[in-house]
Amino acid sequence: MAEQSGAERLTHIEFDASAGTHPSPDVEQERRIAVYDLVEKNTFAPSQGGGRGPYSLRLKIADNRLILALTTEAGEAVQEIALSMSPFRRLMKDYATVCESYFEAIKTAPRARIEAIDMGRRGLHDEGSQLLLERLQGEAELDFETARRLFTLLYVLHMRG
Repeated sequence: MAEQSGAERLTHIEFDASAGTHPSPDVEQERRIAVYDLVEKNTFAPSQGGGRGPYSLRLKIADNRLILALTTEAGEAVQEIALSMSPFRRLMKDYATVCESYFEAIKTAPRARIEAIDMGRRGLHDEGSQLLLERLQGEAELDFETARRLFTLLYVLHMRG
């Protein structure tokens, strides 16, 4: 793996064990890719981090809230961020529908149809990433690419629940 310099970043991602696995191999593959890409390159500075990174991140959904629990690599608690899932609900439903259509289309549909569905999927993904950036404002600083990968993980976690 390529090493990224800078302490204000995530180096380890895990999911709450109670989340289980998603029944779709396609979604699990998306999760694996997002985790790999996120760990490879990201910018993440929690407001309470105080330059103690790099950080480990544990994700879970509890009581209609996304919980982002950050620790130092040594396991010292840094910050726990709780975001309501309500603002993401409609977007998650739409994104799940488009993803399902995309995974079906790549099996048999003509290239033009796959590209059209993928464009819609990317648009919804960008919308979700922007919403995540807005919801994390004041809690953590991150770039858009980090938000994109985190949105993928949020989607996977949401689908497991």
